[in-house]
Amino acid sequence: MKRRDFIKTSVAASAALTLNFDGLQAALKSNNMIVEQIPDMVAVMGGEPATMLDKALEELGGIGKFIKKGQKVVIKPNIGWDRKPELAANTNPELVKALVKKCLEAGAEKVTVFDQTCDNWQKCYDNSGIAAAAKEAGAIVMPANEEKYFKEVSIPKGVVLKKAKIHEALIEADAWINLPVLKNHGGAKLSCAMKNYMGIVWDRRFFHSNDLQQCIADICTWEKKPVLNIVDAYRIMHQNGPQGKSAADVATVKSLIASPNIVAVDTAALGMFNQVKKLDIEAVGHLAKGEALNLGSTDLKKVNIKRVKI
Repeated sequence: MKRRDFIKTSVAASAALTLNFDGLQAALKSNNMIVEQIPDMVAVMGGEPATMLDKALEELGGIGKFIKKGQKVVIKPNIGWDRKPELAANTNPELVKALVKKCLEAGAEKVTVFDQTCDNWQKCYDNSGIAAAAKEAGAIVMPANEEKYFKEVSIPKGVVLKKAKIHEALIEADAWINLPVLKNHGGAKLSCAMKNYMGIVWDRRFFHSNDLQQCIADICTWEKKPVLNIVDAYRIMHQNGPQGKSAADVATVKSLIASPNIVAVDTAALGMFNQVKKLDIEAVGHLAKGEALNLGSTDLKKVNIKRVKI
């Protein structure tokens, strides 16, 4: 290209950029253009677990917003029960697999998956399908069946719970993602993101003996909070929780909710649960107690929610 032609082309390009910039300024000034903000929460419905996860993370700004290159990452699903995936007692293994892959793609140095189970840990890990799915995706699967895996930490903001032994993988992690399944629970009434914390501690008997709802809120004040809470609502157990009895306890709703705001995400999950079976928010005491401890809001009108249907 001749120098004379290059100058003409450059001038024309500059004029176009100026016109576009002026148009943008005018649109913003007249409020004719809305700059879309990244939502506080994303609710996705109608897809398979990996597809819904992709969409939720995309809307939230990408996995790189939460997981950085070189980080040691923990994914904490619910693996508490010796049940097959179809009974919805545990987190969907396909969702676990997809999330492990996402974290590794983001550059995580390693991804660890664990849970302090209620039934025999090996049977829970195997029959839930989570151990195989996590390993296939490249994660390290750690047991949590012995006290030696746990270290004591202080919970200074707790009302009842002032200290707890937490799994060493979490203590050593740079970031962690809370990955519960949404289900009914006999004691807590709702098992979701806040309740999923009970799988990171060793002594759960203290919780059940000393105001379960308050202890659930208290443990969520531990200083190392999850960078993201992702609620598996592909299948939800609407009765006979937390382990269920049969397929009659399960409803397939093909949904997923994601947010860093743990109280808000559980409140939204309760709303979804209520579409299957009625459960008053007052019965789920740890939500209000969590809000009182400044863990998030139960008022979803204050939360910027993006709803996506696949």
